[in-house]
Amino acid sequence: MFFHIDIDSFFVSAERSRDPSLRGIPAAVGGRSNLEIFDPAPRGVRLMDENRGAFVAPVFHSGPKGRFEEYFVDRDGGRERIRGIVTTVSYEARALGVKTGMPIAQALRLCPELIVVPGDLLFYHRLSAELFAFLRERIPAIEQFSIDEFFGDGSGWVESGECEAFARRLQGEIFERFALPVSIGIAPSKWIAKLATGFAKPYGVYRVEEVEPFIREIPIEEFPGIGRGYARRLKERGICTLGELTRHRRLLERWGKPGITLYRRVLGIDGEGIAPGASRQSIGISRTFDPIGDVEELRRRVVILARHAGYIAMKLGFNPTRYHLRIRYRYGERAKGSRRVDRIFGEGVLKREIRELFEEIHLPGGEAVKIALSLSDFTRNHPRTLSLLEWERDLRERRLSRGIQRIRERFGLDAIRTADELLKPPESGAGRRKVPER
Repeated sequence: MFFHIDIDSFFVSAERSRDPSLRGIPAAVGGRSNLEIFDPAPRGVRLMDENRGAFVAPVFHSGPKGRFEEYFVDRDGGRERIRGIVTTVSYEARALGVKTGMPIAQALRLCPELIVVPGDLLFYHRLSAELFAFLRERIPAIEQFSIDEFFGDGSGWVESGECEAFARRLQGEIFERFALPVSIGIAPSKWIAKLATGFAKPYGVYRVEEVEPFIREIPIEEFPGIGRGYARRLKERGICTLGELTRHRRLLERWGKPGITLYRRVLGIDGEGIAPGASRQSIGISRTFDPIGDVEELRRRVVILARHAGYIAMKLGFNPTRYHLRIRYRYGERAKGSRRVDRIFGEGVLKREIRELFEEIHLPGGEAVKIALSLSDFTRNHPRTLSLLEWERDLRERRLSRGIQRIRERFGLDAIRTADELLKPPESGAGRRKVPER
């Protein structure tokens, strides 16, 4: 049997583990777009990468966020404005209408007694890593799926009839050690176990003995891996439940390998085991901000995001060969592009390619509100022949990038920046147009 272990309202639960006064009341953890990375003043930012799950993103840490008023409240000309969104919400707050992704100002109107704590991603990642180490001692075959989710295989370790008792003991041990409530799903396959966890929440255990009766009436969008696109395609064909989906094997086979994989996962016959060393498929970083029409400033921000993404790739030893850039504009317009770069990876190569990509896709006159940059197709996962024409140059740039990397690891990510990341001084006789930040 497989176990899926999910920390209930993880960020809130993590805050409650060190501040018991938050227990039993409407509470939420909030965040902002972390626009400090665009500030001209250097900061001691470093990468935190103790967790290595395929869906566990690295996190940059720039120190404590302070109190609510210091982090979420902007003051301009005597006026106050609450900024930020809810990233995690307690069950007590959910009952009052507060949801993840909701603006904090709206959440406080719905629930004036809501306590909102600034997020502390470094603390959450370290707590998750400690829990993973704890679980490895109790379940030999364990996989970290995300920062707050873990898969375990009890085969040959826990008798079938003891699975529920084992899960409840594990719940108690985790709460006693970490003060974290977890819900646990148990099933013959890992993806059905993940689905079962939804029926265990909050702080429960739910076991699935037979897959087909269990999934019969479950809406398709609740199954892990069925996103909006797949759900839309299925509903267009009148398929709304997982039970209905299992009766359309030929349709899913026509969708190729992804369709066949989905069909087998839904029926619990995929045969997928634990993947302790699940590797990342991509590295991404994005920021949302107030509308900016200044092309020079947008170009600067794209380059800064490239530095951060490149830092992660170098730190983890990856050689990405596809670069993606997406821009969202004020009135819903979007621009995106990607390019294959079969080169030895280095910061110089990345910045040049991303600058060119920006020039290709940026909509003239548009006011951008979000930039997202990602790197994928690592050569360790997709072996490729890298360009021989640029080989010597790329090797020199790679050595330079590694030297810069060592300095940044010691003194912070902002210790060395290129000139195109800096704010240009105002032209003589005219002030530079102010770029709105928040």
